[in-house]
Amino acid sequence: MSSTFRAVRGNRNAQLFFTGLAVSNIGTWVQFTAIAIVVDRLTGKATAIGVLTALQFAPMLFFGAWGGAVSDRVDRRKMAIVTQSLLAVQAAAIAVLDIAGGLTIGAIYVLTLALGLINALDNPARRGFVTELVPEHQIASAVSLNTAVMTGSRIFGPALAAILIDQVGLDTQWLFTANAVSFAAIIASLAMLDTTALHPPPRVGRGGTPVRDGLRYVRRTPILWATFIVFTIVSTFGFNYNVVMPRMANEIWGNEAWFGWVLTSISVGSLLGSLATAARERVSLRWMAAMGAVLGIAQIGLAWAPSGVVAILVAPIMGLGGAGFVAAMNSITQQECPPDMRGRILALTAVAFLGSYPIGGPLTGVVADTVGLPWSITFGAVISLVAVVGLVWWALGRHPADSRYVVLRTLLGASTAVAPSTTERP
Repeated sequence: MSSTFRAVRGNRNAQLFFTGLAVSNIGTWVQFTAIAIVVDRLTGKATAIGVLTALQFAPMLFFGAWGGAVSDRVDRRKMAIVTQSLLAVQAAAIAVLDIAGGLTIGAIYVLTLALGLINALDNPARRGFVTELVPEHQIASAVSLNTAVMTGSRIFGPALAAILIDQVGLDTQWLFTANAVSFAAIIASLAMLDTTALHPPPRVGRGGTPVRDGLRYVRRTPILWATFIVFTIVSTFGFNYNVVMPRMANEIWGNEAWFGWVLTSISVGSLLGSLATAARERVSLRWMAAMGAVLGIAQIGLAWAPSGVVAILVAPIMGLGGAGFVAAMNSITQQECPPDMRGRILALTAVAFLGSYPIGGPLTGVVADTVGLPWSITFGAVISLVAVVGLVWWALGRHPADSRYVVLRTLLGASTAVAPSTTERP
């Protein structure tokens, strides 16, 4: 635990930022859960939630890299204050429409697209700013803690939404209102930071080809190129369970409230996976591959869970693997890129992760509605596992002295020794 939280120990700026981020993201997940339930009530189709996912993340696919280039040129703290304020306005608009009785599926789609456009700028600025909170040697810890806060907030957000909707009987309009108010926490924390204690990188000058420079850097760095390919494949097919879980909660598990509870259970595992990654001094491909394997295997278990109780038991394992995989990718990219390019590389990572949802989300919804709900998760899990094995094979090609037997045993979680070359960085 001591090594896990070294990035925030005695660091008032990091403590303020992560506290505000946690409060705000609990509100965000309350709204996410409520919106999914509303869309499911209005349409009864998993495809509709797939379309919602596509609208939310399509802007990241098309504009995310540009947003990263912008964040490398400006003051990220000020940029994050502006984008978080805009997100608060978007949340307030949803609340007002719901209170007025005008929250139709069309209105939800339009406001979700607006959310995606704002996030295309906010995501690289906010995530890039995390690296300014700590000195160079603590960046991997800070990035992983950021993932821990983002995923850990899902423990409380979906559970709170499930309790307020199912047990208290509260209307969704109040959940949307709570989310709008929660943005005050992150905005206030950004405004209260001691700017003299930050570690800003050199700003990139105007002009040139910043996005293409970032892409070229990734392409010419073997470890980044290999991890980006695998990360994109797993992101496209292995993280779309949210699309079908509202339907599974109704049709298989017997109550829509199971969606919130299972999402909370996933988040418990996600927090553990993020913290476990944050505790590592340096994150290796071996760790990333192991977490990807855990994600894929646990997803198959969730897909065929016969009840909400079984799903809750499997979900934390899946959350641990998923968050550990994402946190490992974020840490590896920050370990391997220069400070003046971190915003662009983080943006490219977000494009690979969030930008893949417009492809994977609708596809998962179509499979769910035409083939079956369990198969819509299973096919993505199998593709993810194949990609992870491919990453291991690539690493073995760079280190032929390491036996495939040793690496595959490590991937499956067995206790074994590995060559020093794979312990740190392939």
